[in-house]
Amino acid sequence: MMSSNVAVIPSLNAPDITTYGSRDEGQVISYRDALLWTMREALRKHDSVMIVGQGVDDHKGIFGSTVGLVQEFGADRVMDTPLAEEGMTGVAIGAALNGLYPIQTHIRADFSLLAMNQIINLAAKYKYMFGGRYDVPMLIRMIVGRSWGQGAQHSQSLQSLFAHIPGLKVVMPSSSQTILETYPAVIEAYRGPVISFEHRLMYDLQFHVDASWIGTTRDPFGSRLVRQGKDATIVATSIMVLEAMRAAGHLEKVAGIQCEVIDLHCVSHPDWDLVMHSVEKTGRLVVADTSWREYGVCAEVCRVVAERNPGCLQKPVVTLGMQPAPCPTAKCLEDLFYPDLRKFVDALATLVIGNPGHGVSLPDTQSMADVYKRFKGPF
Repeated sequence: MMSSNVAVIPSLNAPDITTYGSRDEGQVISYRDALLWTMREALRKHDSVMIVGQGVDDHKGIFGSTVGLVQEFGADRVMDTPLAEEGMTGVAIGAALNGLYPIQTHIRADFSLLAMNQIINLAAKYKYMFGGRYDVPMLIRMIVGRSWGQGAQHSQSLQSLFAHIPGLKVVMPSSSQTILETYPAVIEAYRGPVISFEHRLMYDLQFHVDASWIGTTRDPFGSRLVRQGKDATIVATSIMVLEAMRAAGHLEKVAGIQCEVIDLHCVSHPDWDLVMHSVEKTGRLVVADTSWREYGVCAEVCRVVAERNPGCLQKPVVTLGMQPAPCPTAKCLEDLFYPDLRKFVDALATLVIGNPGHGVSLPDTQSMADVYKRFKGPF
């Protein structure tokens, strides 16, 4: 499932997709194809794996991530489900309790709200309530992110709701590499429920990957240091890792400012030692998340730094996320709802240099939806 074409595009118009893995090996795979590969390999290697969800057997296959699997493995292992999220999540939990490994998909993370009782009160707590006698191994894929026209009920990033609950592991893969490192390891060895948030703007992106991950024992939940720097630390999730890399690259080019970037990856169980080591080195922290800042990942990172070593901060923490409102439907309003690269660079330059009139050249304003995927209309 390797993709043969790699777009050559200016750094300010596309993310630096060569951050992860080895360029010399020349292996390139899209986010979508990495997902499809992991789904196919899971079905091929493990007879216990089943994929369930609305549209998994459709010709579009959850944005291409399950396409063709029903023809290859049969409808008893790749099955469409009715509009009954709570009931079907209960079926998946029952399957997990009886030796199967369900991979449940929600083509919008918002739909999982209809299954909160099953996920939070059953999947997350079963092992604890029964003294460790029962495991609930399952993977729940949830797709998040903007386009335009999605509106308030189809674009929410709800990772903080699930990361708040003991018993759940919540990951946010930011590249093809992290998918390839995380999904197979989770399906192979982890005996609890995992929720993964995939950002829909990344599905078409091509990433260089390092195939040496095969057979390794790397922690699938570990945070990643993806760029080294000395002037400021950026802790980011999902597609905001790519935005952080773009902002860091611009600042180094135009102002010599070196930003360190950490991909938090597992927002429920981050590597706080990695985060603290970086913040203690740079003295400055920016947290960039795909959701609201209030009571979320941004707030949690700030809490941990404040509890562990608040004196390491030379400046107050800066946070970037969605505006505190439901997502607008109109694109012109949606562009104001999400942070853009210009705001990201301005916030970093102000933090490092120390005043709003920092004099650093800022990139043109351009929304993520225009940079990563050009939508022609709603949905």
